[in-house]
Amino acid sequence: MLATIYNTNWLILITTLMTFNKLTPQESAVIENKSTEAPFTGEYNDFYANGFYSCRKCDLPLYKSIDKFNSKCGWPSFDDEIPQRVEKQLDIDKHRTEITCKNCDGHLGHIFIGEHLTKKNTRHCVNSLSLKFNDIADILANLPDDDSTLGVIVVAGGCFWGVEYFFEKEPGVLATAPGYTGGSIENPSYTQVCTGDTGHAEAVAVVFETATTNVETLYKLFFDIHNPTEKNRQGPDIGNQYRSAIFATTEKQLDIANTVLKQYPNACTEINKLNKFWIAEKKHHHYYQTLGGKPYCHFKR
Repeated sequence: MLATIYNTNWLILITTLMTFNKLTPQESAVIENKSTEAPFTGEYNDFYANGFYSCRKCDLPLYKSIDKFNSKCGWPSFDDEIPQRVEKQLDIDKHRTEITCKNCDGHLGHIFIGEHLTKKNTRHCVNSLSLKFNDIADILANLPDDDSTLGVIVVAGGCFWGVEYFFEKEPGVLATAPGYTGGSIENPSYTQVCTGDTGHAEAVAVVFETATTNVETLYKLFFDIHNPTEKNRQGPDIGNQYRSAIFATTEKQLDIANTVLKQYPNACTEINKLNKFWIAEKKHHHYYQTLGGKPYCHFKR
């Protein structure tokens, strides 16, 4: 497809070739012809896995799974979008507000304000056929390299509830998952890790867009939200499972971690290459967002 871009300041006409994913007739009917799938039939209507949703036509990340909620309307619902990814305009019926992908103009659905279904008082009502889900478990099983549009860092700095709380709010971060790494046993449980005998640390895997943020910025955030000078503890939480550590997923990350660490001369932070990350039990995911409150030993310093 040819996309024409006009620079009004310089009156330069730039024509670039944009390639999009091939769509099925059903997907095309919704995305390109603004049809609507039948309620309660979509793949993602009653679906709450951990990850993020991108445009099925062009792969632009649009929604985080932490913003998805059950509105009981029959279509996937989100009370927020990734900033500057969704366009809003009056629908052809002149009564509703249509939402489209900012990159490819693909039809997503409609947005409704004032229903008081969530604290944000917003509902993006989106067709499943317009979306493609990206599971964080799949991303961790096939870690991207340094040239990918996605990146993954893994950090440990005390209770993973508090670490995740700050990273899931960071611009450019698409998904997070608490888990365990650095130890000796396979597929550990929270109860096992809490004994301090497994060698595993409570850690958080962070998936981010390389075009929006970078490894150095995220590592600096990591050092900013915990006290790296405390060895095998963080505040009231004591044990090697609460140690400060970075588990690099690429060789380049190892170099960046060691460079950033030099800015914190008294830090006890370990730097190692990631071996295997075990995702924690579901009840630990997005703990503070789900139950409310704020971390008891993590804050921006």
